[in-house]
Amino acid sequence: MDRAMRDAGLPPAGMTDRRGEGGAAPGRALPLPGWRAALLGSAVLLSASLPLRGAESQQPAPPAAPQAGTSQAGAPQAGAPQTGNNAPVTFTADEVEYDQERSLVTARGAVEAWQNERILRADRFTFDRNTGIATAEGNVQLLEADGQVLFADRAELTGNMRDGVVEGLKARLAQNGRMVANGARRTDGTILDMSRVLYTSCDLCADDPEAPPLWQLRARLATHDQEAKRLRYRDASLMLGGVPVLYTPYLSHPDPSVPRQSGFLTPTFGSSSFLGGFLTTPYYWAIDGSQDLTLSPTFSTKQDPALGFEYRRRFNSGEIQATGSVGQRDGAPGEEGWGGHIFSRGQFSIDQNWRTGFNLNRASSENYLRAWRYPVARQLSSDAYLEGFWGTEGYARIDGRAYQGLSEVDDLGQIPLVLPNLFADYWVGRDRLGGYLSADIGAFAIYRDEGTDTRRIASRLRYDLPRIDRFGQVWTFRAQADGLARWVDDLDLAPNFASRGTATDATGNIRVALDWRLPMTRGAGAYGTQLIEPRVQLVTGPSTGRQTLVANEDSLDFEFTDANLFDLNRFPGRDRQEGGTRVDAAFRSAWFFPNGGQLEGLVGRSFRASDESVFEPGSGLDERASDWVGRLRLSPVPWLDLTARARLDKDNLDSRLVETRGQLSLGRVTLGAGYLYTDPSTALISTRERREVSGSVQAQITRFWRGGGFGRYDLELDRAVSAGVNLTYEDECLIFDTRFAKTYAEPSNRASYYPSDTVLLFRVSFKTVGDFGFRAI
Repeated sequence: MDRAMRDAGLPPAGMTDRRGEGGAAPGRALPLPGWRAALLGSAVLLSASLPLRGAESQQPAPPAAPQAGTSQAGAPQAGAPQTGNNAPVTFTADEVEYDQERSLVTARGAVEAWQNERILRADRFTFDRNTGIATAEGNVQLLEADGQVLFADRAELTGNMRDGVVEGLKARLAQNGRMVANGARRTDGTILDMSRVLYTSCDLCADDPEAPPLWQLRARLATHDQEAKRLRYRDASLMLGGVPVLYTPYLSHPDPSVPRQSGFLTPTFGSSSFLGGFLTTPYYWAIDGSQDLTLSPTFSTKQDPALGFEYRRRFNSGEIQATGSVGQRDGAPGEEGWGGHIFSRGQFSIDQNWRTGFNLNRASSENYLRAWRYPVARQLSSDAYLEGFWGTEGYARIDGRAYQGLSEVDDLGQIPLVLPNLFADYWVGRDRLGGYLSADIGAFAIYRDEGTDTRRIASRLRYDLPRIDRFGQVWTFRAQADGLARWVDDLDLAPNFASRGTATDATGNIRVALDWRLPMTRGAGAYGTQLIEPRVQLVTGPSTGRQTLVANEDSLDFEFTDANLFDLNRFPGRDRQEGGTRVDAAFRSAWFFPNGGQLEGLVGRSFRASDESVFEPGSGLDERASDWVGRLRLSPVPWLDLTARARLDKDNLDSRLVETRGQLSLGRVTLGAGYLYTDPSTALISTRERREVSGSVQAQITRFWRGGGFGRYDLELDRAVSAGVNLTYEDECLIFDTRFAKTYAEPSNRASYYPSDTVLLFRVSFKTVGDFGFRAI
């Protein structure tokens, strides 16, 4: 079968209405197979798609063979191609009959006609040039340019296949959308009015295709507006498993092919102690192709209406995003009148090296956020910044920062304002000796209403030079130089509480180290490779004296573990500097299995040459010999991972810090467990020991069902900390999600009306249609 495709043209030469010359009398049907069928169909449909004038419109003439050097009358001239609805229609078929007397073209067998990107397929196709009506019968398919496909038993089309009547309509839309209707009428190529309609995005059951889908919309009438990209139903019912559960006289949702469209989103309703019963009805406004706005008013039985919003916009050079709200906050001591919040961010590229941005986050109070069900944080930070990048070597940043404490126990006078904050670093790269040099410099100014004010400039140079000798020993020379200058007021206030009020100082610190490692491995045959590695590091430099008298802004939170055992300065920041001479030692052993698993452990400690008070008591480094630190990891197979870290007292091996976690994956089930123990910490303002256990489970129950739970328990207080469960169903057309979470921690104010310690959430999502949710607090 030859299905050659041709552009609009003419029938074969010599085919006229004169007996003897064309081999056919007027009115006789001419069956033409193969490429001739394609040519004839193209010519006839081309002439039908062009406007006719005068006598031609009253009595269409059969096509005539063109003279040499001429073109068909009314056909487009070369260099002026037709587009849109005036473009020629071309088709192919196994066989074509052209009745010249009736001006009727009939195509049979694998008929395919197209105009631009619109394609029609059918078993039989008839076109009447007198009326301009095309009739398609048998396995009719109409493929649109946007990828949507219409199926029908029979279709009568006019206006270049744009308009017409369809019987037995079936449509395949974007995102797995499917639609069935008894009949439909198409107008202007964009409006499809349908009767007795079913719509769903669910697949039919493979075992029982006659069974109703999981959900479907059934309507008496429906309209698909392809220009507005909208589906509208009248007298619609939502069916679950073939059973009607919801009726509405009118329902509308976007075409599944639309990524975004203005309109009301699915409402959320629920109940809470503060709001009573509430309903949130968001409205989405697609302002243009680069920005949108969502307004979410909330109506409740106990409070006045509140309004939430979310605004997003993209630019050629960046983007901004903001969410916020305004609403009442009456109901608890200290909470009066109206409140609100805003969480926003933006980032813009200036050129290939520089970019700027901001983060603005403010709220009336923690209680306000909890009452109106917005995300709650311990504190909020805002900043504006300018930063530059030069490959992977250079970086610079200048910013200003402000903080807001949301807890009722926060002392607002101690919350700092940082302005300005500058930092720049540069990595020189590898030199001729094989070493690496990096440098950085930074400066900031911190102001507090009721605390220490600090201005500081700090810089650091660091150099690392590794070497491997012929015995396999790894020698690394390290050097680090710090320079600091500080101007401090009210040092005797928070967060330092030193014995003096004002200080101006400039200090420097140089640390050099020689690090030695001897990794020794041996093969274990089919069991993998074994490793033992002793490591010793000698660090020396001038003594820095008692660090508790130094202004401290960036080294408040210090914890001694195996992770910072070999750091040249084990304080996390620059304000406090470790000095003197010390020796760090550790022993590491590992077994690497052929399947990628491993068993690895490390134990080590540090020894200082002097008794100077550098670290806080209880830190594990306050005496000449440090506490023991170590870690152990066991991951023999991909489905098991156990990790433990610990710090033990140097004298009696009592636990000072223990943190363990484990994960076990058993096919569809994943189990997790953890244990945490810490000593009281002055840095973390913790006055008691902390011992907690935690656990979690997540399971893929079936192909579509998954669920899980989690929990934390405080062994010191002998009570639960938090717990929760979740259960989710998801397939190609439906999501059902339910979650329950409870926090047992008591609020700082027992009289608060906003505890929000329990959340129950239900959400049902009918894909391509909308979500329905319920939330109880």
